[in-house]
Amino acid sequence: MGLLTGLLTLPLAPVRGVVWLAEQIQECAEEQYYDPVNIRAELDRAEEARQSGELTEEECVDWENELLGRLMYRQE
Repeated sequence: MGLLTGLLTLPLAPVRGVVWLAEQIQECAEEQYYDPVNIRAELDRAEEARQSGELTEEECVDWENELLGRLMYRQE
């Protein structure tokens, strides 16, 4: 029955390949999004933007809170 099922679902192989690829891309994106090194670099950029006047104090605090939330989520 395994051979018959394999033959009948063969036309779906490209779809399974696309789904697998999408899952791999999502995993990679989440890894980068929650990477502590990247988050710390963004925290540094936020501080530099605040000091240069590109961001207001409130905008910088909001950005930092979002980054710290990502960092804490990863540690849980």
